[in-house]
Amino acid sequence: MTLLEELEFRGQLYQITDADGLAERLARGAITLYCGFDPTADSLTVGNLATLLILTRFQRAGHRPIALVGGGTGMIGDPGGKAQERALNTTEVVEEFTRKIRAQMEPFLDFDSKTNPAQMVNNYDWLGSMGAIELMRDVGKHFPVPYMLAKESVKSRLETGVTYTEFSYMILQACDFLELYRRHDCELQIGGSDQWGNITAGSDLIRRAVGGSAFGLTCPLVTTAAGTKFGKTEAGAVWLSPERTTPYEFFQYWVNTDDRSVVDYLKVFTFLGVDDLRQLEEATTVDPGARQAQRTLAQEVTALVHGKEAAVRAERISRALFYGELKELQEDELQQAFHDVPTHTMETDEQGLVDLLVAAGASSSKRQARQEITQGAISLNGDRCKNETHTVKKSEGLHGKYTVIRRGKNNYFLVQ
Repeated sequence: MTLLEELEFRGQLYQITDADGLAERLARGAITLYCGFDPTADSLTVGNLATLLILTRFQRAGHRPIALVGGGTGMIGDPGGKAQERALNTTEVVEEFTRKIRAQMEPFLDFDSKTNPAQMVNNYDWLGSMGAIELMRDVGKHFPVPYMLAKESVKSRLETGVTYTEFSYMILQACDFLELYRRHDCELQIGGSDQWGNITAGSDLIRRAVGGSAFGLTCPLVTTAAGTKFGKTEAGAVWLSPERTTPYEFFQYWVNTDDRSVVDYLKVFTFLGVDDLRQLEEATTVDPGARQAQRTLAQEVTALVHGKEAAVRAERISRALFYGELKELQEDELQQAFHDVPTHTMETDEQGLVDLLVAAGASSSKRQARQEITQGAISLNGDRCKNETHTVKKSEGLHGKYTVIRRGKNNYFLVQ
């Protein structure tokens, strides 16, 4: 199948400015394309991963991808999808975010290819030196106000309010497309469906300013089975940065995918072939309890983002927690698994279990603590403890310093 057919099979085609024209252009040979990522935080999220992987698919098909980090547009903020204006970051903050995001993109794209190397650019290189008169005279004249007001990213904000700063965002993104067209013969911009207005503004600017022809392509925004925003947990966004979301948490996010979404996610976020995908779809239908598709998804995406070793370690942690084999975990794996659970520091070398459960916040009172112990609801380091007179000793902890308390099935507390 062609690349566009594969993207359609994977549910990654939503809008194309000229579908027949793009298909014909791709059939003639390699094309240069780009996707932009604004540094509004110090890490990309799994929501950014879908478009980043489309760039990867294009490169693997022989095309030339450009990953644009918006050091310039990141200082403004896209009004699309927001109810109010973003807080504006300083130049220093945006520069730091840009540096970290550039590093996160590097594992996905081949910058050393002999035939079609990827490129990474920062739009601050041209937007940062552009004067107000130059912007209004040479670019603004190509943007009728009714045209800009009709864009969904602006229209959705007219009632709640949109400043001129955000109103001008589409002009800056259009400048990016024009600049890359001039510098690198870039003919295609891709992005999420929320970027359609900005992308078409860029292709229109290329036509009006230099008489050129360029294409735009968007993919659907990924959602959960319940229709909510993809890439969110109770704790917040799922980040690609291991400092923000540990590889274990990242792995668990994918393991917990709903049966209704898992095959769609496999298509979007992995490079598994058609036959493998159909086998996993069948396995989900025949034996959903085995969660084979979810485990494969977690393994594949964690390895893609954090490396194969991190994926293996994340799975080890997951299995150890499921089977209560905490003693098998290395110290750094314990820290990964429990870095976000309530943590208590035991000041003395030993403490009675009842008192410790209350001090650690696992039980609200000594009476509740005794009741939960006798009912078998308390486990220490994977072993159930039903002795309410038990004494917890630091020296007997995991790695001589940790005691993991589990209350019930899913409530964990770390004592150190």
